[in-house]
Amino acid sequence: ACTGIENIDEAITLLEQNNWDLVAAINGVIPQENGILQSEYGVETLHGPAYGPSSHSAAASSAPSSSSAFRHVVPSRQIVERQPRMLDFRVEYRDRNVDVVLEDSSSVGDIKHILENELQIPASKMLLKGWKTGDVDDSTVLKSLHLPKNNSLYVLTPDLPPPSSSHSGALQESLNQNFMLIVTHREVQREYNLNFSGSSTIQEVKRNVYDLTSIPVRHQLWEGWPPSATDDSMTLAASGLTFPCHRLTVGRRSSPVQTREQSEEQCTDVHMVSDSDGDDFEDATEFGVDDGEMFGVASSALRKSPMMPENAENEGDALLQFTAEFSSRYGDCHPVYFIGSLEAAFQEAFYGKARDRKLLAIYLHHDESVLTNVFCSQMLCAESIVSYLSQNFITWAWDMTKEANRARFLTMCTRHFGSVVAQTIRTQKTDQFPLFLIIMGKRSSNEVLNVIQGNTTVDELMMRLMAAMEIFSAQQQEDIKDEDEREARENVKREQDEAYRISLEADRAKREAQEREMAEQFRLEQIRKEQEEEREAIRLSLEQSLPPEPKEESTESVSKLRIRTPSGEFFERRFLASSKLQVVFDFVASKGYPWEEYKLLGTFPRRDVTQLDPNKSLLEVKLYPQETLFLEAKE
Repeated sequence: ACTGIENIDEAITLLEQNNWDLVAAINGVIPQENGILQSEYGVETLHGPAYGPSSHSAAASSAPSSSSAFRHVVPSRQIVERQPRMLDFRVEYRDRNVDVVLEDSSSVGDIKHILENELQIPASKMLLKGWKTGDVDDSTVLKSLHLPKNNSLYVLTPDLPPPSSSHSGALQESLNQNFMLIVTHREVQREYNLNFSGSSTIQEVKRNVYDLTSIPVRHQLWEGWPPSATDDSMTLAASGLTFPCHRLTVGRRSSPVQTREQSEEQCTDVHMVSDSDGDDFEDATEFGVDDGEMFGVASSALRKSPMMPENAENEGDALLQFTAEFSSRYGDCHPVYFIGSLEAAFQEAFYGKARDRKLLAIYLHHDESVLTNVFCSQMLCAESIVSYLSQNFITWAWDMTKEANRARFLTMCTRHFGSVVAQTIRTQKTDQFPLFLIIMGKRSSNEVLNVIQGNTTVDELMMRLMAAMEIFSAQQQEDIKDEDEREARENVKREQDEAYRISLEADRAKREAQEREMAEQFRLEQIRKEQEEEREAIRLSLEQSLPPEPKEESTESVSKLRIRTPSGEFFERRFLASSKLQVVFDFVASKGYPWEEYKLLGTFPRRDVTQLDPNKSLLEVKLYPQETLFLEAKE
């Protein structure tokens, strides 16, 4: 009320610095020239240092403990001289952090002027965000903002041209979106909130529902599918489902509805547990919540089932219960939570193609925090936040209420992000929850871009999400460029490998053809040799079987035959006139001209001797006393 500080953590830090001396803490924040505390008994002007308990002992002792009230007023008599107060600022812009130290008499424009030199960004293009108060412009004096010693700010540059990005078609965008299907099991009146990508098919949805309800796909009776969803092989993106949430009802086609007793057995017992005393909430008005609202929310939350079973074995089943319980508490308009393990969420967000990658948002819930109900109902379920998260983030959730689940998440956090991030989350107090972690995947590690606590506003949450997206977009463009270059190199290599493979195939085919040709030549040569050997054997046999050639002075009648070969050579032999014509045929065959392949022709008159009866004598066929014959190959 005195200082205008709404950040509870900042107020507690100031009190700790002043050993929980309320008066000293207030005077340490209020500018010293206004540092006058007025009680109902009079006015006291403060002298001396701002952080000395002795300087405030009179005020502390004179005011009654039961009805003391303080307010700061402008002094009418005396102005106390003081030294300039130095303020430290840590300013974040994309992947850079700039430290700025200057007096509280400086203005916001002075900070921008320093950042202009450091970041090489015109001051007129900067939006300096992160102030705890309302509207702030360049002429605002820092002293009037009542800032603590250390401050964190961040810079946005919406007027600068954003990095170029390629956009796929509407269908491709739908394939990359996540659909939340709220499936009601009719027989047991239980809802399941299932998260599917747009590329999943209706058949995959039905199979997953079979795992949850034990109703085989062929026995499932559905209500709520769009008229265009006529084929189970159709993707969710093309089926006409309502984005981001769509309600469906499933029941068993052939079996009767469960009895009332069976349904009651499947319901979770609800217990109301409350060990809090009234003293725990006596300062609830400081958070902007009256007693009735505070106790109403707390009682309502305590009556509900836990967000997640304690020491859950399967992360997917735990997330299913978390989503269902979140919907029952805060309604159906909420972020689409990824159903699966944290490793699976990493795979979905970081390890696809560079154009399809997204940021990972991890929501850490805590039922015992006084900020949880307001954060979930007013910020996390705001339509603008839900839409922005659905388009740009993969959202994964975990409940930190139970110690076993908290320990399990810290173990996962240490494994994936390192001990520093795990220790940061471990040191968070209950009233600082819920937490929203923004994770960006890099080539070798996962980087935590931001840790957003529950004491924030919708505008501030949106600005921090947009700031994270600005950093992610710059990194994504680099990844897309690297991926395109890598794919181009791989395409060239694939083309070279394919050309080499085709060349090897051609060489192998050529070699095989040559081998076949050689084998065929070898086979033909073998056949030729065998035929020649057979013919030679026949020739020798015929030559040996010929009767001896009669001598010229023989007393018997002798016929002299002169035979001309196709090559023009002549060979002569004498035969007895009584010898059969077959003997002439055998003689010609013994010379390599079998009568099956050659015909023996006479000259005058021209006749085919091979057509004559081979058993007749030479005298009978008129080849006596001499005759000239010639050989001719048969066609």
